[in-house]
Amino acid sequence: MQRRELFSFLSSSFKNEEKIEEVKVLRPPYFANINAFDTECQKCDGKCATLCQEQIIIIAQDGTPSLNFSKSGCTYCDACAIACEFEVLNIEDKKLINAVISINQTNCLSWNAVMCFSCKDPCLEDAIDFKAMFMPDIDASKCTACGFCISRCPTSAIDIKVI
Repeated sequence: MQRRELFSFLSSSFKNEEKIEEVKVLRPPYFANINAFDTECQKCDGKCATLCQEQIIIIAQDGTPSLNFSKSGCTYCDACAIACEFEVLNIEDKKLINAVISINQTNCLSWNAVMCFSCKDPCLEDAIDFKAMFMPDIDASKCTACGFCISRCPTSAIDIKVI
């Protein structure tokens, strides 16, 4: 057995043992039971997406709704929860979107000495503070994870992490 074959054999055993990470999906902010998306949404025709004023709700191939902030953000208007016939989304379960939004300083124009307020201007909660003229920072106590800042950033420097 040659050395290349040995290492190939050894590495293949590690590949089989790799853990498959669960893909987290950004869901509308009106649910109590995350598992209800997988069991109930296939029965529906996607009214939540049709009635979304900002058109950020996308129905996946599996029939479940997710949020896409590439063009706009969530106003928390309640329309998706009102439209949900199977009570996966319910106004009584309204909460903040299950995500944390942060600014990638490496990609951010302001952090690189270019005056840019693209993320601050659409922020409905005034959650983006600037230290001096540059250096924007998101105040987690104010941020609702609505996503309006994401589509407005010209360098895609705003990261979103589903929690």
